[in-house]
Amino acid sequence: MPLPPRLRLLGQCRLELGAEPVELCHSGQRLLAFMGLRGRVCRTVLAGTLWPEATEEHARGSLRTALWKLPRTEPALVRRCGETLVVSPALRVDVHELTSTALGVLKGREASVHEQPNLGDLTGDELLPGWDEDWVLVERERVRQLRLHALDALADVLTRQGQTALALEAAWASVRREPLRESAHRAVVSAHLAEGNLHEAIRHYEAFRRLLREELGVEPTPLFSGMLPVHRTGPCV
Repeated sequence: MPLPPRLRLLGQCRLELGAEPVELCHSGQRLLAFMGLRGRVCRTVLAGTLWPEATEEHARGSLRTALWKLPRTEPALVRRCGETLVVSPALRVDVHELTSTALGVLKGREASVHEQPNLGDLTGDELLPGWDEDWVLVERERVRQLRLHALDALADVLTRQGQTALALEAAWASVRREPLRESAHRAVVSAHLAEGNLHEAIRHYEAFRRLLREELGVEPTPLFSGMLPVHRTGPCV
């Protein structure tokens, strides 16, 4: 069977028909990206979002042109339903696949070892890097937060399942994305404690404590310091 069309929005925007990438014009990229994220939208809202500085008449004209320039597929990538545009259900969008994986982790914290996703499913490029439209910034932050929460949850599940090496990989992936996020550092310490590596746990806690003091002038929360059998209250070393 032919491969379904795929829209990649994590990293460079790219449409793939079969196994081949398809060249899209600038307006076509914005149109498909917005539709791929939203699924369905009113024509007026779409035109006003993509061409905010144009008059309504010119914006709707630009939208018609962008729709006409889209690759011809069966079914159409975007179809009209009255005043609403709807993306084809056949179109696979990588952001939705990531969202499904992340929500699966968050909802199924007690899933078996064999049902856990590969770490690579929760990492990778950010959403449409370099795009600075407001609607992209909102979606990018949503995806970023969802990824971070999923990585923290995955690390927690793997620690409780005794897979501490994999738990550390998930926790460090979260730390790399947001170095000042305490929950990610707690996941690192939790994995070290599960292995009985108290020295590693304390060393990591103190490193994070120094980072917080230098960057924000604050201390870790009592929730974090309370994880350690010995709570250091003296100066950072």
